[in-house]
Amino acid sequence: METLNVSGLVKSYGGAPVLAGLSFELRRGECYGLLGPNGAGKTTTLRCTLGLTAPDAGAIRLAGLPVPARAREARMRVGIVPQMDNLDPDFTAAENLLVYGRYFGLPDAAVRARIPHLLDFAGLGGRGEARINTLSGGMKRRLTLARALVNDPDLLFLDEPTTGLDPQARHLIWERLKQLLLQGKTVLLTTHFMDEAERLCHRLAIMDRGRFIAEGSPRDMIAAHIEPEVVEVYGEPGETSAAATNAATWAREEAAQFAKRVEVTGETAFCYLAESRPLLRHLAGRQGLRYLHRPANLEDVFLKLTGRELRD
Repeated sequence: METLNVSGLVKSYGGAPVLAGLSFELRRGECYGLLGPNGAGKTTTLRCTLGLTAPDAGAIRLAGLPVPARAREARMRVGIVPQMDNLDPDFTAAENLLVYGRYFGLPDAAVRARIPHLLDFAGLGGRGEARINTLSGGMKRRLTLARALVNDPDLLFLDEPTTGLDPQARHLIWERLKQLLLQGKTVLLTTHFMDEAERLCHRLAIMDRGRFIAEGSPRDMIAAHIEPEVVEVYGEPGETSAAATNAATWAREEAAQFAKRVEVTGETAFCYLAESRPLLRHLAGRQGLRYLHRPANLEDVFLKLTGRELRD
């Protein structure tokens, strides 16, 4: 089945461009990530591709059908995990799945037969009769994922699926999503967790101000856009201003002889290097400074391309 193909997507609100000609496609059986700071256009992209918002220009084919012309029909073949849980508190966990199945025209008997499997998949076996207000945040999120699978879709839209969850719940959802990918399902994922994107995405795009500024596999993007090693240098614990001064002064006066690139944020100097050993030897003998040595990651790429300033 054809998954999703987007070409030249444009959308403006009040004359201000939100999407500026996006083009991308999902390959069957892959997880494709959309990353970007707040206001980059991720949610508008999802709404347009689902036919919930009409674009100003561009072509969209979802599940082989043109959107928005046949958006309702296309959505019947898609599973959606929205950013905010919207489970019905008047129903039990099992009833939420049953009622949702009716939206797809599925017979009650067919949905009832699937409910035990869906609950087990979500780690909610034995919780079918539980009321929604008795479930934890992680349980609700997992039930929302199970609900998205009621119609056995080949394509899943996941909008920040693990926001607000504890590490145990996040890891369980990651495990379940990997199982779905192994089953051949296709996933479009938005997330603010860079480690989540590195773990799950075969390919991803970083977008800002309605445009793609980089696209590729996580490994290829790290190799293309960032030095391979990072040393974070910061002051000893104590007064914040003193720690910040120590790191900033060191970065201004000494870091350039070791690092290809240095960024100072707050009390931390981020040193990006091709070879870290000379800097580590230097820091080992310094008083008043601490450091952390690590490989470069997707978050480094994201911050380099989109900046470190706060977005509202």
